Amino acid sequence: MEFRQIQYFICLFEEGSVTRAARRVHVVQPALSVQIAKLEEELGQPLFTRSPRGMEPTDAAHRMYELYLPLMRDFAHAREQMLCRDGEITGQVTIGMITSLAEGVLSETLTEFARAYPKVRVSVANGRLLEWVSTGQIDAAIVDMPRQPLTLNVEAIGDEEMVLMGPPDGTAPWSPIPFADLAALPLVTTTRQHVLRRILDDYAQSLKLTITPAVEVDSIITTVKLIAATGMYAVLPRSAASNRLADREVHVRRIVDPTPVRQIACVTHPRRPINTATSLFVEMLASHMNGRPSTGEVPPVGMGSDPDITDRYTADHN
Repeated sequence: MEFRQIQYFICLFEEGSVTRAARRVHVVQPALSVQIAKLEEELGQPLFTRSPRGMEPTDAAHRMYELYLPLMRDFAHAREQMLCRDGEITGQVTIGMITSLAEGVLSETLTEFARAYPKVRVSVANGRLLEWVSTGQIDAAIVDMPRQPLTLNVEAIGDEEMVLMGPPDGTAPWSPIPFADLAALPLVTTTRQHVLRRILDDYAQSLKLTITPAVEVDSIITTVKLIAATGMYAVLPRSAASNRLADREVHVRRIVDPTPVRQIACVTHPRRPINTATSLFVEMLASHMNGRPSTGEVPPVGMGSDPDITDRYTADHN
């Protein structure tokens, strides 16, 4: 089993097409097909079957991909480090990120990072993030702090304040509203399976309040559209609100007594340390999330007026 055979296999697995895989590794199609055939012969089992949709991986191919992808990524990282000269940052950032955070701070982070490190390639995915860290498909996952212990490394990178978004009501932007007042508002919330809803319910229960939403939807974009169209309210991460400060149909207020927060974590594999470029990207992302907004209208992130509530929430999610 040769290195180039593994490289060709991974490309064909990911591309699902001999034509695209050959183009990706800069070889002619017959050369790639020959190496895949030799690999199948050595393993004594087929790795792909032809179908109208292209080259379909077999169960053996799926197992092989999970086993060899981390090794190939480690090799690529080592090569990048050896080629790095005079402190220049190069390489690949391959991470996953929860949508509710990506919608708020990803675009500005990518813009700043591309300017600072133009020779670094960045790939950001969304999906089964913890599983992908385990199998080596991504180097790190930016997620809400897991509630259950993991076999992966989990590092808290910041606490994000959650705010109230709703129709203009005559109050000043970012003026405070007591948490208890939320129970009387027509709220749009995420479903109970979503971590943002669990955070809201945790704080409500600590105050012996019942939150009964008018609508449940897991899309922040849809939620903001509902606020503008119906006059309902939503409790959302501050990063989601910061991007809409110029929207005259949406008004943002801070929540106090207590201020709800969510804890964001970076999850990595204990046997696959992230490279320098990924570390820098996560650091830059955290700085945007933790209160380096582009406008002075947004107050600094606060932990709320009741530290005991915050401490209980953090303890529950570690």
